[in-house]
Amino acid sequence: MNVSIINIGDELLIGQVVNTNASSMSRQLIAAGMDVREVVTIADNGEAIRSTLDRCLTHSDVVLLTGGLGPTKDDITKNTLCEYFNSELVENAEALANVKRLFEEKGYPLTEVNRHQAWVPRCCTVVNNILGTAPCMWFEIAETHQVVVSMPGVPFEMNNLMESEVVPRLRQYFHTDFILNKNILVQGIGESFLSDRIEQWELSLPSNIRLAYLPEAGMVKLRLTARGSDKNILQEQINQAVETLYPLIDQYIAGEDLENLAALVAQQMTANRYTLATAESCTGGTLAARLTALPGASIYFKGGIVAYSNAVKESLLGVSHATLEAHGAVSEETVRQMAEGARHRLGTDYALATSGIAGPTGGTADKPVGTVWIAAASPKRTMTICKHFGNDRLRTIDRTTNEAYSMLIKLMREH
Repeated sequence: MNVSIINIGDELLIGQVVNTNASSMSRQLIAAGMDVREVVTIADNGEAIRSTLDRCLTHSDVVLLTGGLGPTKDDITKNTLCEYFNSELVENAEALANVKRLFEEKGYPLTEVNRHQAWVPRCCTVVNNILGTAPCMWFEIAETHQVVVSMPGVPFEMNNLMESEVVPRLRQYFHTDFILNKNILVQGIGESFLSDRIEQWELSLPSNIRLAYLPEAGMVKLRLTARGSDKNILQEQINQAVETLYPLIDQYIAGEDLENLAALVAQQMTANRYTLATAESCTGGTLAARLTALPGASIYFKGGIVAYSNAVKESLLGVSHATLEAHGAVSEETVRQMAEGARHRLGTDYALATSGIAGPTGGTADKPVGTVWIAAASPKRTMTICKHFGNDRLRTIDRTTNEAYSMLIKLMREH
């Protein structure tokens, strides 16, 4: 079953708002066994909506639209769809009850403008949007067995509708297959070398399992996607594929079933009741920021120090002045003392530290731009590594962050 996604909004086209709806919708659809044919962003304009809808319906079974459903005059999706399906606007009792409920909960009087939110094309089925006043509208084209669904563009409203209503209804309407996904996080080997190493394994995969290489800075995520009518058989196929993969790249596999290394660190820290501190120079707080962006970080993450200057490295982390004088800030000796200092001073089981030259300036013949030292400290020992990540500042920070997480994961496995 093919799906087209149309995201409507001038604010998306001019870059004022990031289109997070597209990625969220695609993930949910693919997980439900549906193929996303295309994602289109268009203006809040009647002709753009009509022409894009025409084109999408020539090759897709389902078209999902978001945006343009507010009470203001510049939101015209509802009126355009009413004309498109040769219908008329009528007040829907269920939609009106929902609007009244939301206004009563907030203690606001119901205005005539907001009452108009309950007016929908007569030919559509209203899907109740419990989080907002804009209705979700479901249209069926009986002659071609196609479906068009219009949802509000507010991300939390759209996500709730997709998860609780739209995707389940689509699965029931089209009787879609199951799709199971499995993520394998691989770190320490480049994509091309990885591909060469597992080529025969990939060729031997069952025809209903697809492999995708999803490279990130310093990491590759292998995603296995199995499609079929029997969920138990799919799970067995996935398990067998993963079992035969490990002997080929065991030393490079950082973890499974998560989207990134930060999520894996969070999972392992929480499961084992470990605590963590960070001491960052070249990464500027990125290690801490990515962990604290995940829910539950307060359980294991005790704090971090961004020690950009040598004076802060000395005063807050206990790096000795003699070490800095003899070896410099970007050195094994300094980063080791940063990690051990953070662990002791913040009273944690583990600590990570980074110090490097992110660039594009500041390099020397001995320590060119992109030189980074990373340390991971545990109660038993401290691991250090030197990497050279090139002269792209943001890429160096990303790769340093992933390398540090990978070192921490390895250190935790020794516990």
